[in-house]
Amino acid sequence: MTYVVTDACIMCKYTDCVEVCPVDCFYEGENMLVIHPDECIDCGVCEPECPVEAIVPDTDDTDGKWVELNSKYAAEWPNITLKIDQMPEADKFTEEKGKLAKFFSTKPGQGS
Repeated sequence: MTYVVTDACIMCKYTDCVEVCPVDCFYEGENMLVIHPDECIDCGVCEPECPVEAIVPDTDDTDGKWVELNSKYAAEWPNITLKIDQMPEADKFTEEKGKLAKFFSTKPGQGS
């Protein structure tokens, strides 16, 4: 098992999870984070740190779309190991639904 980041992260990009990850398996896109499923050790310390509950076990990903998305972009985006500020309007988007179709960006973030 591994953990994955879902669309609840899009347009928020809180990085409290990055700060506690013992294996630095988070990767940064322009407006969300992903977890590299082959690097995640299933420790679970990141899940309760996410204020928008965007991190879930892959067993909750019944159709596999989040495992696929996390795998694909973890291979393309830079690794992030330090906590940074969330997106400027994060609070506005925390309750937004359907963010994958509306706002997802394939562009990489800065990494750290």
